[in-house]
Amino acid sequence: MDNWAHRIEHAGKPRYLAIADCIAQDMKDRVLLPGDRLPAQRKLADMIGVDFTTVSRGYTEALSRGLIETHVGRGTFVLPQHNFSDTSDERRALAHDLTMNAPPEPTDPELLERMRGGLSAVSNDLVHLLRYQNPIGGDIDKEAASIWLSMRGLVPNLERIAVTPGAHATMLTILTILAQPGDCILCEDVTYAGFKKIAAQLGLRLIGLPMDADGILPDALEAAIKQHRPKALYLNPTLHNPTTMIVPQDRRLDITDVMKRNDLPLIEDDAYGFVLPDAPPPMAASAPDLTWYIGGLAKCIGAGLRLAYTIAPNARAGFALENGIRAVSVMAAPVSAALATRWVLDGTADQIRRFIRKETAIRQDIAAEAITEAEFVSNPHAFNIWLRLPDKVTCAVLMSHMHKHEIGISPESAFRTVGSQDRFVRICLGGRLHRSALPQTLMHLNNQIWHLSRE
Repeated sequence: MDNWAHRIEHAGKPRYLAIADCIAQDMKDRVLLPGDRLPAQRKLADMIGVDFTTVSRGYTEALSRGLIETHVGRGTFVLPQHNFSDTSDERRALAHDLTMNAPPEPTDPELLERMRGGLSAVSNDLVHLLRYQNPIGGDIDKEAASIWLSMRGLVPNLERIAVTPGAHATMLTILTILAQPGDCILCEDVTYAGFKKIAAQLGLRLIGLPMDADGILPDALEAAIKQHRPKALYLNPTLHNPTTMIVPQDRRLDITDVMKRNDLPLIEDDAYGFVLPDAPPPMAASAPDLTWYIGGLAKCIGAGLRLAYTIAPNARAGFALENGIRAVSVMAAPVSAALATRWVLDGTADQIRRFIRKETAIRQDIAAEAITEAEFVSNPHAFNIWLRLPDKVTCAVLMSHMHKHEIGISPESAFRTVGSQDRFVRICLGGRLHRSALPQTLMHLNNQIWHLSRE
């Protein structure tokens, strides 16, 4: 423990968390062994130059992570730790869905240890988390959601915030509040495939709006409102899936002006807003009274959590959302909500987000170097590229030639609201595909495009 004072001083986080991190790291490095007795709290405070309360909080944090145990009158002792890599189920490791646009998976050992520590801490409340709970999250989860949403410049009242069971369930619930079968919903001409499926399930008519490089055209939006009398507008304006487009701020303001003139609700899908550094403000910031904002955690933390931090336009809409979630999904899974809250509060969620951001930029560089036989658009922080197929190459044939490679390829028709000749494909660069395998996979894809275009 001779270097704890230095490590704590330079940890860049609250000192009590740094104390727990020191314990965890020394256990990992075998400096502390199971059964070792830690110094009394006052003694450790004197050793590392902090106050008693900080050490007490640090020990409490380590206790919540399952690192130590305390016996009154005997002291504080290091607990044995499970080796997660030895207990991993290979069947779960192999489970993945190539049709989804997934972020790169964390590989940094220190980050993985932090993630596991949070999961271990949450397990202390496991019995409580198996109960039925508030459909849209308890106060502690909403407070964590508020902290996370503030990174996008959004600071709504807690009564407008809901912790919901993923973006899909949230979209479905909101659409059931706003529309009935047969009603019209406006969206981008090329829109998120998942939203298309949800609208079809509810019997809603999607009207795609023409787009340029900056997003939907405000004049076309105005005309479509007059012609179709829609119930809502759906947009994915930041790192648009699949085109990776970012709607600039001036276009966002033009769109919200049209919404305000026509009192048109917006469903803003901000799945990638937290990944992109210096992203434009959400449209919810300029039209809060009309916007249902969905900040899904699938792309910036992990899809398996099935959580979204959602903001309703007002308290009344928040109450309707609560009732809708209760009917559709009962509640967001409390175990997932507790884990997300833990990661947000202790900084792990932000570290995951930063890892995804950095790793994605590296993968985009690999794609730019490997793919030379077709044009594509992308963004350094997108999980995919939007590739235009050469005239002689079809999506179906390309997919058949790549079926032995773990890379997600989706046709343009999955995203277009009306018809498509599948001249574009979405190529996913993240998910279970390891970075080391990406260059060879993309070079094979590039070679297949070359051969097919010359047949």
